[in-house]
Amino acid sequence: MTQTMCAEVIHVVPPEELDSYDLESDLRERADGRYVLVCREGGRPSWFERLVAFLRREPIEPVTLVAETDAEEGAEIDVAVAETGTPGVYEVVD
Repeated sequence: MTQTMCAEVIHVVPPEELDSYDLESDLRERADGRYVLVCREGGRPSWFERLVAFLRREPIEPVTLVAETDAEEGAEIDVAVAETGTPGVYEVVD
């Protein structure tokens, strides 16, 4: 099942640097030859949303996207994703 996700890219791991990171085996296999994008779901929060999250002690929950294409850190992306068997990990679909 696919869904559309709006997210802010926090960190990008290119395919040639996957071995430099301690990734779970399932994620490593899924990402073979592709980019791993660590994102904040929902896009970039406003200063007010950050303040409310801080006061409520609600941490930012990152999501991991496995994509064929690169993305710039700090960019907001709107992509179609499919859930994987690993919680918090999604595959970008075309």
